[in-house]
Amino acid sequence: MVALIRFSDLAQSLNLVGTGKRNHIAVVGGGGKTSILHALGEQLVGTTILTCTTKMRSDQHQNRQVLLSPKDDRITRISAENPVMVWREIQGEKAIGVDKAACDRWFPLVDNIVVEADGARRRPFKAPAEFEPVVADSTTLMISTIGADALGKVISEQCHRPLLVAALARCEPHERLTPMRAAEVILHDQGQRKEIPLRSGFCVAITKVDDVNMADVEALIERLH
Repeated sequence: MVALIRFSDLAQSLNLVGTGKRNHIAVVGGGGKTSILHALGEQLVGTTILTCTTKMRSDQHQNRQVLLSPKDDRITRISAENPVMVWREIQGEKAIGVDKAACDRWFPLVDNIVVEADGARRRPFKAPAEFEPVVADSTTLMISTIGADALGKVISEQCHRPLLVAALARCEPHERLTPMRAAEVILHDQGQRKEIPLRSGFCVAITKVDDVNMADVEALIERLH
């Protein structure tokens, strides 16, 4: 599934809301993970945990209640009206994520968990290192993100881990990230599908789309089909 994002109805368009819907979502890649995490936090129905299994900025809680290393009995008391942000600890400007095993343990206790499961150092595209992404076994949907502003740009200038991006795209890091090369990285089993659980769904979210990059976005969508 390829999703050209409209944040206002993201959960509905991904079929994440409805009677009895329970979701454990891992957001990976670059170019919009935190925005997607908070959009889903607003739109999902029921008790919802927002968290990360890597690191994120400690100011990215959007004024939500923050729980640090909560016990399981505290998780069972989360309000369905207000999603909470859960981190292991805060170290200065960085929030340290929870262990993926904690996400597996909490999923039976809540309706939704949304996890920022990857880091990209604010770059719009990346390829994962050996230790990335950090995805829990009970994940039901993996969302791979790419910022459309990476398309057509020099890989070494615009991508996180450019040597890995180039290797998976079978090109050199000084070359440009064409839609074909981006699709190769996204669909490669060592690219954006790396660590996907056996029973998880997969979709691609293309963010930062505008009139300037629309032709490249359409070409990328064609390659992903």
